[in-house]
Amino acid sequence: MRTAVGHSAWLVTGYEEVRALLDDDRLGRSHPDPANASRSGNSVLFGGPRGQMDRERRAHARTRSMFLPYFTAKRMRMLRPRIDELTDGLLDGIEDHGAPADIQKMLATPLPILVICELLGVPYEDQADFRAWTEAATNTRDRDLSVRGSAKAYEYVRGLVARKRREPGDDVISRLCGHPDASDEEIVKLGMKLLVAGHETTVSQIGWGVLFLLSHPRQWQMLLDDPSRIDDAAEEILRAPVTLPNGVGRYAQVDLEIDDAQIKAGDLLLLENGAGNHDPNVFPEPDRFDITRRPNRHLTFGHGAHYCVGAPLARMELQSVLARLMPRFPELRLAAPVTELRVRDDGLTSGLVELPVSW
Repeated sequence: MRTAVGHSAWLVTGYEEVRALLDDDRLGRSHPDPANASRSGNSVLFGGPRGQMDRERRAHARTRSMFLPYFTAKRMRMLRPRIDELTDGLLDGIEDHGAPADIQKMLATPLPILVICELLGVPYEDQADFRAWTEAATNTRDRDLSVRGSAKAYEYVRGLVARKRREPGDDVISRLCGHPDASDEEIVKLGMKLLVAGHETTVSQIGWGVLFLLSHPRQWQMLLDDPSRIDDAAEEILRAPVTLPNGVGRYAQVDLEIDDAQIKAGDLLLLENGAGNHDPNVFPEPDRFDITRRPNRHLTFGHGAHYCVGAPLARMELQSVLARLMPRFPELRLAAPVTELRVRDDGLTSGLVELPVSW
C-alpha cells in the first residue's frame, strides 16, 4: 500500500498476524537509514523511525521499567475518585451550558488531558496550551505544524522538569526526577511520551463510545438499567472503531516472510489493530456493536512486550464517563445526523471532530 504521505508499506490486517507481529523481535521502531525510511505520516513524533537499532530493546525495557510503577492496578484504584470528580465537574459544565452541547469538546477531549496533566504535574493554567501543542505535534499531514508543535511541547516539558527539580511535588515527573540515574534529557523524553500518548487515544475512544451507545438505543438502555455491564461495554467501545489505515508502525529489522509475502529489512509494516479487531474469524459479526460481547480479546492496547502501560488508566477514564454520564443524562440523544459528523483525518487517531447532543 501507500501511506498518507505516499510512501510504500505493508498493511497487516488479520487478527492473528497483527497479534503475533506486535510482539515479534524481528520488528522495531528503529531503521538502519532513518533519512530514507518510509513514513506513515508527517508527524515528527510518530510518523517515522525512532531510536537506534543497537539500543532499541534496552531503551524500551528501561522506559517500561520506569513507567510501570506509576500505572499499577493499586495506583489506578487510588486515582479513580479523582477521575470521577473531574468527570462530574465537566458534566456540571455541560448541564450549565444547556442543550445542545458538544460532548467531544466539553467531555471527551478535556477529561483525558486533565487526568494526564494532573498525573504528571502540569499546572492547570498551562493545559490548554499543552493540548494545542500536542495536537499540532501529532498532525500526520502538516510537517511544519508538527515540527512547531513538537518544539513548543518539548521546551515546555524541559522547563517543567527544571521546575520539578527545584520544587518537587506529588506527581510522576517529580518522582522521575528522583530516579538515581535519569538525566534531564531522558525525563523530558519520557514526559513527552506520557503527555502526548497518554491522552490522545482516550480522547477518541470516549467520543466514539458515546456515539456508539447513542446510535444503539437498546444498548444504551440496557447499560442504564444494568450498570454492572459497564466494564464489558468499555471493552466493546475499545474494540469497535475502524480507524484510518495508519496502524502501528514497525520496521523489519531483518528479511522475513509473512504468509507468502517477502518482507525486506527496512520495510515499513503497518499493523492495523483496528482491522484485526474486526476479523470475523475471532469476532463473530465484527461490525455489530454489542456490549455483551464475550470474550473480547481486542488488540487496541497492543500485545506482549509493547502492551500499552497506560491501558488501566484509559479503561478507568472510559468507565468513569459511562458510569456518570448516563445516569446524569438518561435522555441524551444525538443532535445531528450521524452522516454529518466529521472524523479527523490528520491526527494520531481517527477521533470525532465534534459530537453534538441534546437531552
